[in-house]
Amino acid sequence: MPICTSCTHSISYLYTVYESENNLRLEQCPKCHEFVDPYVEHDLLTILLDLVLLKRGVYRHLLYNRGAEPRRLTGKKTPSGQQHTYANRKTVVVNPTARTGSCLAGCFHTMELPRLSPDTLSTSQAAIAFLRVFLGTVAETVAFHGGVTLACYLIMKFLDLFKASSPKTDIRQQFDLSLIPLSLFYSSITKLFLLFLLTIWLPQKQTTPLPPAENTLPSWTKLITEIDNTTSSYLIGALQILDDDKLDREWIVRNILGGMSAGFGLRVILDIHPAFTTFIILAGWAAKTAVATLVSRWVGGNDMARDAWLAYSIP
Repeated sequence: MPICTSCTHSISYLYTVYESENNLRLEQCPKCHEFVDPYVEHDLLTILLDLVLLKRGVYRHLLYNRGAEPRRLTGKKTPSGQQHTYANRKTVVVNPTARTGSCLAGCFHTMELPRLSPDTLSTSQAAIAFLRVFLGTVAETVAFHGGVTLACYLIMKFLDLFKASSPKTDIRQQFDLSLIPLSLFYSSITKLFLLFLLTIWLPQKQTTPLPPAENTLPSWTKLITEIDNTTSSYLIGALQILDDDKLDREWIVRNILGGMSAGFGLRVILDIHPAFTTFIILAGWAAKTAVATLVSRWVGGNDMARDAWLAYSIP
């Protein structure tokens, strides 16, 4: 059953279709009095931008309302093909999961390949390296999703036993394990977008030596340096961590921001405290780390490539 993207209240229909197929009216939520799902009328670009911005409404639209049957006032019956699609909700969830997962896995493994494959490889060796990196990426992805799904199942069972007397919310009643991998794939779009930006705007390499560290701080830091020299040295050391030669932006985007966006996607479908979603993401990272360690030598082929694989695979 579809839900309101604003308050998650269950509702029978998202919109009403009249005589003309292009003439429709959005339903109003009886609880919050907002439109049930404004994304019905939005184009794909708007939906993609809201996915990058991590908006709850677009997640609820894609996870719960996608493929929902409208109310028809045309006097015509729903075509048999569309009626089968509306009735089979599993197909609506599983098919996008498979398509989105295969595309994102291909993108991530393409980013890993240049670090592991030197330019001197022949065509056959490059093809083998390409296949190994792809299979290693798929194994990592399956391990991460499996660990997250198992942790979600255990936590939801624990919460159901702990709060057996309290009524379930509408979104908890709509929960299904098949929604977990799809929400993780949708949350990966933010990470992939930021990684794409890093490939365009690479950190600038310093061709001339930097001035002494004590002259690189802004003027307001003089208030601190005049009070305590020890505090000044700590401040300089902390700010030097942000230098281009020490800060790995790609690792931060891939793991820190990627983990935060994955936790956001899980909160949309689980409706639980952020501490539980943090534990779930850590469980997925643990499973991913174990699999990455097992397949690293086979994927890399040598110690240098193995270390490069583990550097970007293990959080």
